[in-house]
Parts: sequence; C-alpha cells; structure tokens
Amino acid sequence: MNKYHLAQVNIAKRLAPMDDPIMQDFVNNIERINAIADSSQGFVWRLKDEDKDEANAVFQDDSLLINMSVWENQESLFSYTYQSNHIEVFKRKKEWFSKVKMSHMAFWYVPIDYIPTFKDAKKRLDYLNAHGETPFAFTFKSKFSIEDALNYKQLKTI
Repeated sequence: MNKYHLAQVNIAKRLAPMDDPIMQDFVNNIERINAIADSSQGFVWRLKDEDKDEANAVFQDDSLLINMSVWENQESLFSYTYQSNHIEVFKRKKEWFSKVKMSHMAFWYVPIDYIPTFKDAKKRLDYLNAHGETPFAFTFKSKFSIEDALNYKQLKTI
C-alpha cells in the first residue's frame, strides 16, 4: 500500500482585487471548479478559502491567489487539471492573472494524512526556482517517484 500522496501548490497573481469586475467570471466559477476537484478520482484534500489568511504572512503578497491540494498520485492531478471541466477555466487564466516570473507550481510527496502548510509550499516553490526540477520539488514535466523523493539529498542552499 502506498504511504504517500502528492501535494501541489500553485500561485497566481491576480490582475485586480477579487471584487473588481475584471475578476467576476473567475469568482463566479470558483465553487464549480472546487466541486469538480472535490469529486475527482484521486482527490484527497484542498485548501479552503477560510484557511487562506496565513498565506499573506508566508508569501508576503496579498495579490497572490494560492491553491494547495493533495492527490493520490500525479495521474489523478493531471486528469483533474487537463481532462476535466477545470480546463475551461484554466484556458482563460490570462483574463484574470498576470504572468508570474518564477515557477508558479510545485509538487512534492507527503505522508498520507499530512496536510501541507503554506511554509511547506513556499519552501518547495523556492527550491524549484533555485534548483530546477528535482525529486524535492517538481511539476508535470517530471515523473519523480516516491522512491526518488525519499532517496533525494536536498541541497542545503535555501
């Protein structure tokens, strides 16, 4: 039995405050997109809006939207991201978000029942930006296994 799940964080820099008309269509789709995630095969956990107050302290940018979730595996997350109705909203991201100059997404493995924190997420994003894709922090471009992650010796430069 697998003792680990895949955690993910992705960040987006919004073009306007959430109550601005520019963001209206995005806001109107949040509940629907969250419901798709919640009912997706392999979904384990996601950050709820009421949990996001701590994000500003960790990321120090209140224009960022931070999404974190946990999935049984990378295939489940990929299926939700690119093969569900989530793709309709995903394709429109330029309407609501500016391009982030750093890696905006990172994956890593967590023990089953572990809920990732904003500090975990920032550490993984910072590591990915400093070192590229490694078993410690990666994206869909890489297929690192749990064993790769367990055997990886994290560089101590962060």
